[in-house]
Amino acid sequence: MRNTWTALLACILVLGLAAGTAEAKQGRGNDQENKQEAKTSVKDGNEKSGEELINPHDSDNDQSKKQKDKASGKKDENSKKEKQAEIRKTEPVAVTDDTYEESKDHNGHKGRNGYKGLLHAVENTKDKPAGAVIANLLLTKYPDRLTPEQVAELELIRNSGKALTEAAELLAENGNVTDAVYMQEEAVLANVSDLDSYKKLGEFSKKAGRPSGMKLFVNGEEYDAKPINRKGTTLVPFRTASEALDAKVSWDPKEKAVTVTRNGVSVKLFVNSPKAYINGQPYSIEQPASIVDGTTMVPVRVIGEALGTNVKWEPESQSVVVYEQPTTTTTSTS
Repeated sequence: MRNTWTALLACILVLGLAAGTAEAKQGRGNDQENKQEAKTSVKDGNEKSGEELINPHDSDNDQSKKQKDKASGKKDENSKKEKQAEIRKTEPVAVTDDTYEESKDHNGHKGRNGYKGLLHAVENTKDKPAGAVIANLLLTKYPDRLTPEQVAELELIRNSGKALTEAAELLAENGNVTDAVYMQEEAVLANVSDLDSYKKLGEFSKKAGRPSGMKLFVNGEEYDAKPINRKGTTLVPFRTASEALDAKVSWDPKEKAVTVTRNGVSVKLFVNSPKAYINGQPYSIEQPASIVDGTTMVPVRVIGEALGTNVKWEPESQSVVVYEQPTTTTTSTS
């Protein structure tokens, strides 16, 4: 999937560069017109100056003064050009000069320092779609020239949820809503605790005509399950949720009990019973496990939190979000 979103980001950059090129061409056309007008103006001025120099009514001193003024103006113009050249030497290298190809020496020969231009460019585009593309280029093209610290930082940039969301928004704005959904799915995986990312995914999915309704995400991955809400408690298929967390599941038909075990923690629930047992200790629950259309549904919070995960509810996208890493995001819960 990473190759897919990298290609999509590259396409976004190409579209942006193409638009910039069109504007630049238009600007160059205007510049050419302005230069032509300037040349005509200079020519007329020179002819006029020539006429003034041979005007028989001018004294020798006046003609000498005009020649000195003309020479002084030319000297000032040359000085101005030299200053502009010095400024250009000290200006930062543009991304297109040393980013997408190897650098060149003063003789125009290609060198082996192209990655330095990429490193310079990625610093200025960390949270942008371009930053993710450049980081990926560095990691794939120049891995042997990067320090472990640089690799770690570039991995974070390449997987930046913010950059991927911006890329998804660009795709949606250009009418590529389906691609925007795929891109936003990558953004969700980049930061599984960011509820706004799930909300944005819901918006793109709706525009793409995907089915609505409650969804279950475990560590950023959407699972083919149909959660239900019963009196404010979210129930999910116990086998799907448990296996998504790599937990062992078992069903006792005699007791009509489900047992989920993970990392030394055991959770046992009985169908239609308000009691649950966590490592043998009884706990009361608001909504018991139940069987719906032949599927055993269990309260996701009881299972998730007992097994050491976070359980959140994103209302606008109707997403049940289960993840293992800590978060600072605050929102309503199921």
